[in-house]
Amino acid sequence: MVSARSTGHRQALNEEVMLPGFEMGRNSVEREGSENEPERSGFNDPAFAGNKALPVHRWVPWIAGFSSDFVSGALSRYLVNQGTVLDPFSGVGTTLVEAINHGHNAIGFEINPYAALACRVKTTASSINVKSLTNSIARFHEFCKSKINNGYQPRSMQPEGFKTRDEFYSPKVLHKVLVVYDFLDTVAEENLRSLFDLAFAATMVRYSNYSYEPSLGRRVSAGKQQIEDFAVAASVEAKLWEMCEDIAWLQAHMPQNNQQARVINDTFFNSEQHVAQGSIDLVITSPPYLNNYHYNRNTRPQLYWLGYAQKPKDFQALEEANFGKFWQTVRERESLELEFDLAGSDLSERINVLRSLNTEKGIYGGHGWANYAAAYFNDCRRCALGIKHVLRSGGTALVVIGNSILQGVLMPTDQYFGRIAESVGLELVGIEIPRAARVGNSIIQSNVRVGKAKDKQHLYEAVVELKKR
Repeated sequence: MVSARSTGHRQALNEEVMLPGFEMGRNSVEREGSENEPERSGFNDPAFAGNKALPVHRWVPWIAGFSSDFVSGALSRYLVNQGTVLDPFSGVGTTLVEAINHGHNAIGFEINPYAALACRVKTTASSINVKSLTNSIARFHEFCKSKINNGYQPRSMQPEGFKTRDEFYSPKVLHKVLVVYDFLDTVAEENLRSLFDLAFAATMVRYSNYSYEPSLGRRVSAGKQQIEDFAVAASVEAKLWEMCEDIAWLQAHMPQNNQQARVINDTFFNSEQHVAQGSIDLVITSPPYLNNYHYNRNTRPQLYWLGYAQKPKDFQALEEANFGKFWQTVRERESLELEFDLAGSDLSERINVLRSLNTEKGIYGGHGWANYAAAYFNDCRRCALGIKHVLRSGGTALVVIGNSILQGVLMPTDQYFGRIAESVGLELVGIEIPRAARVGNSIIQSNVRVGKAKDKQHLYEAVVELKKR
């Protein structure tokens, strides 16, 4: 018997892949406490949903990110000639894919191995031989057809360390999944194996007894029925044909500028180890918001089934490396404080107000959330220092970030980030709001949602534009 993902198939993702109310800068808008509509932004709406129907971008469902239209517009606006684009928080690769599709070089940092796999597969997809891929898909079809429902006993097993409250896969579904994995272990060519892995990982929750609501949870808890049976192989095969179609499209439409892509499975806080000072023309990124969405825990199925995790302890390093940590990681610690002074702002005072709330609730009160906020803004400063290191003189950084409401306390994260960037020596060109009514959970008080918070507080999404002098 072998595991669902044998050690020999694990690919080192830290290898770089090469492809053949504050005073703010100009163009910014005042928001806090304002009853006026925000000015119209010059940026495209960064909402991620539009990517679901676009070549390559549609391969991997992702809870957050920004649209390819936003990235494409930024590339056209800031890069006249071929340049190098960097995304410190690559997610599943929107910035990287758009950059290379526009003929630019791209560098991406991503700590989550599953997301880094998606980035790597997407940015190297144009080099895949379409004929070899179609032959492999046909072989996959015949293999599954001959094994499923014919008494075949799979050699693969589900990951031993992957535990869930309910069965992740019902018995019939699990059998089919293991047949799929038996086939994956026959794919010898590394780039094809990675593509097949991604096709499975991108579909695997669809036929499980869990779903994203938006966090990963049991289907029954969301009022949905358990999935007793499903056409697993057909679902994976449909994703593979979608990929094949898009690869052919890429090869016909991608500019041949000898652009290169590097995917670095490491934190951007180690950027000095990977990227030369002053070598980046444009940074386009969207760091995790101050909303405690737990990307690593919500990709547990993919991380276990792809062999990147074998036990819960394997997630500790990811949680510590995550931008802003998580509330669950820091809530029981002694008081975390800001590691810097932000003159002229009320950030420290706001965190102190947060810490004073609901003290009777222990770790569920304001102390834990204040720790979380302090850790988040400390990482904002580390991020700004990294941006300053990588940008060339005159280079631009666009940081898409949303505000938050913690325990009823408004956190204008975009304004704080802009001020923090100024404090490390970057120029704050301005802050624009292309999305003035963001829909989603703003933790951290269950009755606080868009349009329901006190004093007309609401969630929005902003673009913080920075420049290296």
